Amino acid sequence: MEETKFYHALKIEEERCVGCTHCMTKCPTGAVRIRDGKASIRKDWCVDCGECLKACPTEAIYVEQDDFQKIFDYKARVVLVPTVFIGQFSKYKTEEEIFSALYELGFTHVYQVEFTADMIHREMLRQMEQAEEKPVISSFCPAIVRLIQVRFPALVDNILLVKSPVNATATYYHKVLEEDGFLSDEIGIFYVTPCAAKIAALKGAEGYSSTIKGVINMDTLYNKVYHILKNRPKDYKPECVLPPALTKKEMRWSQTGGEAKQFSGRCLAIDEIHNVIEFLERMETTTEVRNVDFLELRACDRSCAGGVLAVANRFLTAERVMKRSMKRDKAPLIYSDRIEALAYLKQHITIRPLEPNPKLKFEGNIEEVLSKMEQVRKLMCYLPGIDCGACGSPNCQALAEDIVRHEAQFSSCVFMQRNMEKHGKLDKEHAFRLIEKTWGKDRLNKDCYKKGAKYEGQ
Repeated sequence: MEETKFYHALKIEEERCVGCTHCMTKCPTGAVRIRDGKASIRKDWCVDCGECLKACPTEAIYVEQDDFQKIFDYKARVVLVPTVFIGQFSKYKTEEEIFSALYELGFTHVYQVEFTADMIHREMLRQMEQAEEKPVISSFCPAIVRLIQVRFPALVDNILLVKSPVNATATYYHKVLEEDGFLSDEIGIFYVTPCAAKIAALKGAEGYSSTIKGVINMDTLYNKVYHILKNRPKDYKPECVLPPALTKKEMRWSQTGGEAKQFSGRCLAIDEIHNVIEFLERMETTTEVRNVDFLELRACDRSCAGGVLAVANRFLTAERVMKRSMKRDKAPLIYSDRIEALAYLKQHITIRPLEPNPKLKFEGNIEEVLSKMEQVRKLMCYLPGIDCGACGSPNCQALAEDIVRHEAQFSSCVFMQRNMEKHGKLDKEHAFRLIEKTWGKDRLNKDCYKKGAKYEGQ
């Protein structure tokens, strides 16, 4: 089977990185190591969940995005806005205020991402009826899709093969604009993302839409819009063309429980990636989880409201979205009159089958892998099990595996260094060089300007 290659949006700026291990200890897939005093990410294990970015105290980890000026390469400049973007604003209440600012920035069309949620719901119902294995799993969150491909490959076939709202909506409006007379290469659709995983999915090759020409980080666009809103006169009355209104179901689709509450049977909604991993591990190892029909799994706490690129507090954002949706209680479901575009979307609302891409700890045939696993167990007899991370690996188990892969040494463990020194197997100079190999030169020198020290920030 051909290995799936993932695109990654998370990057490390080495000049800012101080090798503090915060990212390494937070990574749910154990993809981060510290080498030469800098963090590095194993691309084949990373799922772009953004936990490392949230943990980094020096802002050395960032999310790659497209240049905003790229929108002006297109005649039709379309921005796809998720509901959580509206929820970022506490002071500015109306969609007219926010959407009019987007037009001022240069966009010619403003649409809401969740507009196609109802059609996605219908396709999910169809696939669930035909599913041979339960539970079926939502494909909404790309970080979760990658997590399953990497860490729980046996569950890949349980994932529903339906486009996420951003891809479905991009497909629909691209067709609408073509019907309105725009050439395909004149249409630039840009998505406002609350997380890194959606960038990685849109630019990767996992069966997603290719109609999106660029991605704009939510925090970046928020700052641009807020600057416009803040500098408007108090008596300013915004006027702009509003996109089709969303129903309550569509507005809540990206919130925790937004999908699960739309299906009958036993449906569970689980958010925050460590919670998801714990639940999936329980599914694998126990019979406690039985007769579950549908799983809505989201990598971020409070789902997209808690995305790493969101500016506002996730709980307040979720509350604002919910309050807005309550106003749509009696709003009828308004179907588009663009019959051809809807028919086109219906034909292109699915994604191709996903392939497992298991996180291989060791290479080789079965006998070789079993031998390496036995070596790990033998090494664990000596390692202290403290999981301090001072070796540059997340924990003692990870260090043992790194040693067997020839990516680290037994003497990388500072406790083993002391033990080897005690028995005359390692001199102090060599031990110090080993520390420098992991943490970089001069790391142990006095530094009063680092975080928490006497002259921090001066």
